[in-house]
Amino acid sequence: MYETLKKLSPPQQVEHLTRALVQMPSVNGTKGETEKAKQIKQWISEFPYFQRHPDDVWEQPVSGDEQKRNIFALVKGRDETKATIICHGHLDTVGVNDFGRLERHAFDPDELQWSFQNDDENEEVREDARSGDWMFGRGALDMQSGVAVHLVNLLDFSENAHELDGNILMMFNPDEESEHKGVISAISELQRLREAENLDYVCAINSDFISPLFAGDDAKYLYTGAAGKLLPSFYIYGRESHVGETLKGIDSTYVASEINRRLSNNIDLTEPIEGEVVNPPSCLHQRDHKEAYNVQTAFKTFMYFNYFLYEENPKSVLEKLKRETRIACDAVEKRLKVQYLKSLETSKLPASDLSWHLRVDTLEEFIQELENQNIDTQAIIEKVSEANADLDLRERAFRIVDALQQQDPQKNPRVVVFFSPPHCPHNYLQRSKDRDNLVLQAMRTVAEDDDFGETFAIKRFFPFLSDSSYLNLHETDEELDSMINNFVPWGKNGYSIPVKQIRSLSIPAVNMGVYGKDAHKWTERVYKPYSFEVLPKLIRKFMRHVLREQSAVSEERKSLMHV
Repeated sequence: MYETLKKLSPPQQVEHLTRALVQMPSVNGTKGETEKAKQIKQWISEFPYFQRHPDDVWEQPVSGDEQKRNIFALVKGRDETKATIICHGHLDTVGVNDFGRLERHAFDPDELQWSFQNDDENEEVREDARSGDWMFGRGALDMQSGVAVHLVNLLDFSENAHELDGNILMMFNPDEESEHKGVISAISELQRLREAENLDYVCAINSDFISPLFAGDDAKYLYTGAAGKLLPSFYIYGRESHVGETLKGIDSTYVASEINRRLSNNIDLTEPIEGEVVNPPSCLHQRDHKEAYNVQTAFKTFMYFNYFLYEENPKSVLEKLKRETRIACDAVEKRLKVQYLKSLETSKLPASDLSWHLRVDTLEEFIQELENQNIDTQAIIEKVSEANADLDLRERAFRIVDALQQQDPQKNPRVVVFFSPPHCPHNYLQRSKDRDNLVLQAMRTVAEDDDFGETFAIKRFFPFLSDSSYLNLHETDEELDSMINNFVPWGKNGYSIPVKQIRSLSIPAVNMGVYGKDAHKWTERVYKPYSFEVLPKLIRKFMRHVLREQSAVSEERKSLMHV
């Protein structure tokens, strides 16, 4: 690959690599992720710098899925400097079922461009295809082009390492489109490398995609942080009944519907951060326990939501959701009682002594209630988790909470609120930290550079989920404990993230991404003039500025120490 690249201009290099990467399928969960990682390592190994320093490009097996690999490459700057910038991107893509009749061409940019040039249904796509300024294909935007940008910049930096005021660490990870196993596994390697090389991680740069935020929007967005994500989950245990006595029961699907109505797409639950795109909770799953038809009402239902985190912490979210759930359950209780009393007016039957009350507990509260009855909850959790190790983590969580509910001798109708995997921490710049202010000022400096001929807008939170989340952690010990104590399954036979290591690294992350449209759609495409020509130069200028300023800070500190 290097022999080809050295004959091309930098924009041509990015285009050539993007095309090659798109044509190499790496759908999440397939062997293509592994093959692409190996290929990228091979390409980097061909660069002259790494011919001289072969040990500075390496791979790391991904914990829990050792067929997958993280790829690292380190370029060391002059004078044994320790300041280091991480550039990272993900290797995997989503699937291609959405391409329909064009599915067999999903990884062929040229064939897709030809097809879209003749598209009679979508004028915008047709005109983009005819312009020649866009590259189509699964992953062209999200984010094979971003990986290509990093590779071209790596080549540039490796050829000019003697001029660098710091080090450049490249990191390419699988599994971003699923549970972020690649970057989570990479945390231990980043920590090992920091200690072995005495590196000072100044910031990380992701090149994940950016898109217009509204029709006619031509701004290029630079993000100084990444939104986090929780998966708040609800185990709903009602009271079974025959459909002939439905008003005497508590239908768990009815309770779930009321919770869903209160939470899903409720903008009032979002954080009011002016100027930022903040998304409300959205329901990703709602299902009762019944596997076959019968005339018993459903008394167990499980649901979970995507919940974005910006500045709010998990403890606060849990308190808010418990409060909303209490309101929903009170509304259900009131309405069921009213409907039951109305039915008696017709049937002329005497009223039964019934209650439609549901308890609302966090998982931690529920476990404490059971342990107060001398029930060994940890043994139950471990047993159920181990017995269901082959299940989807979220289904496993439901079974664990269900097993705990079966220990309640009263079988009280209740809703248990807890967290399920995955969790993405939020990562944002903090004005109280000098390093974060340095990164922000560098971002502003390059954004104001007229040489790029672009209108840049700086935002705080990348509006999509990102591997950048796992490089920093802002929660206090109390807030972390609240999340972990209400997270299932966490730890043995379950799910966890290395919170102590992430907090130790504490790396601010920015996103300077390739530009395009329709990520995760069959019309996905990347805009070549900006992504292949402007963006690589923008990133290089930002990195040089950050390293130069950090180097100046380090020199000033040394001078003060000698005074």
